[in-house]
Order: sequence, then C-alpha cells, then structure tokens
Amino acid sequence: MSSGVDVDLKNLWIKFGDFVAVRDANVHINGGDFFSFLGGSGCGKTTILRAVSGFLDPAEGEILIGGNNMVGKGPNERPTALIFQNLALFPLMTVWENITFSLEVAGATLGERRKRADELLDMIALPDQGNKLPSQLSGGQKQRVAIARALCAEPDVLLLDEPLSALDLKLRHHMRAELREIQQRVGITFIYITHDQGEALTMSDNIAVMRTAVIDQIADGKSIYDDPSTSFVASFVGTNNLFRGKVTDISEGIATIDTNRSGTLRARVSTGATGKLGVGDDAMMFIRPEAFSIVDQKTETGTQIAANVQRSEFEGTSYNVYTEGNGGKEISVSVTNRGDAHMYDSGAALNLEFDPQRAVVVPAGELASE
Repeated sequence: MSSGVDVDLKNLWIKFGDFVAVRDANVHINGGDFFSFLGGSGCGKTTILRAVSGFLDPAEGEILIGGNNMVGKGPNERPTALIFQNLALFPLMTVWENITFSLEVAGATLGERRKRADELLDMIALPDQGNKLPSQLSGGQKQRVAIARALCAEPDVLLLDEPLSALDLKLRHHMRAELREIQQRVGITFIYITHDQGEALTMSDNIAVMRTAVIDQIADGKSIYDDPSTSFVASFVGTNNLFRGKVTDISEGIATIDTNRSGTLRARVSTGATGKLGVGDDAMMFIRPEAFSIVDQKTETGTQIAANVQRSEFEGTSYNVYTEGNGGKEISVSVTNRGDAHMYDSGAALNLEFDPQRAVVVPAGELASE
C-alpha cells in the first residue's frame, strides 16, 4: 500500500461560465491525514473533490499531489481513487472480483487477484465474503467493499464523496469509526466530503468549513468547535446561542460587549479574529448550550444572564432547557444528567452563568441560517 502524500490547493478557482463555484481556495493537507471538507449543499465541496480527482479543470490555480501539479492530467493519470455516494459496485461480479477489478484491467493473473482480494478482505474484516454478490451484503459491508476496491488500485490519495449518506443513522455511526480505523491502518491520505458535522468532527485530523464558494476556516475539530474564526463557522457547527452587540473594551484577549439581549457581557476573542476587532465594532458573541451553568444567586460579575424557562426536554444523557432572556430571545442550555438534574417548570426564573473563556467573540458577519 502506498503511503499518504501531501495535497496542496493553491489559489484554486473553479468556474462554470460566469458562475464561481470555488473562490481562491488555499489548502494544505498533510500526507496520511484524514481531511474533511464540511459544508451545506451547493457550497463547492464536491466541486473541489472532482477537481482533485481530475474530472474538472480549474479556471485558475494549482492542484499539487506529492508536489506534482495535476492540472491538465486526467483521472487515470493521477494517484487518486474516488468512492462515490452510490458506491457503484458491479452487481454481477462477486465481491472479490469487484475488489480486484483494477488488477484485472492491468492484466494481473487470477492467482495474483485472488491473493490481493484475500488480503483486502481481511483488512476490511470480511474474510469469508469474497464469493458473494453485492446484493447479498448489508449496506455497511458494501461500503467496506467499495473502500477495498479503491485501495486495491494503491492510490496515494483516497477521495470519498459523502459515502455514508445512504446509510441509516446507527450504521453511519458504526461506519465512521470503521472508516477512521481503516484509514489509520493503511496510512494513506483521505479527503472526505460531508455535510454531516458529526462525521467531520469524529473522523478528521483537520476540517475545512465551507460556505458558498469559499473556505471560512481550516483547523482540527476541537478548534472548529471551540474556537470558530467567523460567525458562519460558529453558527454552522453545532448549536450556539448568538448575542449581537458592540465592542466597548478589549483587554488581554477578553472583549466586553454591549449586547442586544442581556446587557454587558464578556467573552474571549476568537483566535482567528485577533486583530480584527476594535472598540466600537459590531460583533457577534456565541455561547454553547453546554457552557452555561444554572446557579442560585445572581452576581455582578458580568458572566451571568437572567432568563425564564420556556420549556425543558429530557434526552437521557442531558436536559435541554430553553429559556427566554431580555428582548424575548431564546437561550438554549444543556444540563448533563448526573442523576441530580431535573426538569424546570415553565416560567421559572434562572440565573445562567458562564466562563468568558468558554464564550467566543467574532466580527459581525454572515450566519449559516441566512
């Protein structure tokens, strides 16, 4: 199996006539990493994948794989393999024949193909399934066969276009763990396209979050979630409570915001927004539901918000409490069920406390819902 190689997109523009599908993308992917492009429908993530695989030519820029520029080379000239959403297994071929189809095309002998098929079937934990037809396999087994078929071609880079989207929720959760395990075992570079935040956060070494045609942030999953660079990323990934306002002070990385909902609040300036915010600027402050604690007494620390309960929902591991703050804006709170948590009655007055280091401030900008 080939080891993973670096992939670099440099000033990449992709256009369809006057329509710009990808705008000036710059991405570095380390060899052997599991890298995801995360975004909604129509943001350009699959377009990037098709350009990397050779099915689309960029209008401008470079696509480097292992330091070699791929622009102008077709799919069969690139060290890549692509797994589509529909998997595209050959229905009349057995599993082992599907897996080794690339070897058959290359003229390998029957013995060479069977040997390689057995190696790959062991790797994907389907050692006794080689003589079955795809129709005799479960959805998860078909997914693994498609991966083995792609790996049989010994690519340096494996490209995956939302391959789990057709599976049910439980199987998707199982397969994302399997997929990550396979990637770590074979050690090649995976580039994964998804709209599913859970997939991206659980599997990826790094993630590029895309909004329409542009990349907003590239970072590891924890940074994407806890330290979003833009209002779009903060509102797209996970659940967040938004407070709009103006910056009245910035000191040692903490901004004081005169908010539209709950008076003056303090929060950490996002790493990606450092140097981009000043006193008087419009800002957006985000607080995750799990960053709140419900406390008995209100203090004057500037880290508490008074709110009234609208409704509570029990989800087993947590209670989701939906409250109304000043101005009638909903504030969502997640309380871990440790055995002593409880449902809150509608109308109950609560004090919501948060650590300013667990809230984040970015310049006012586009939201994912807009």
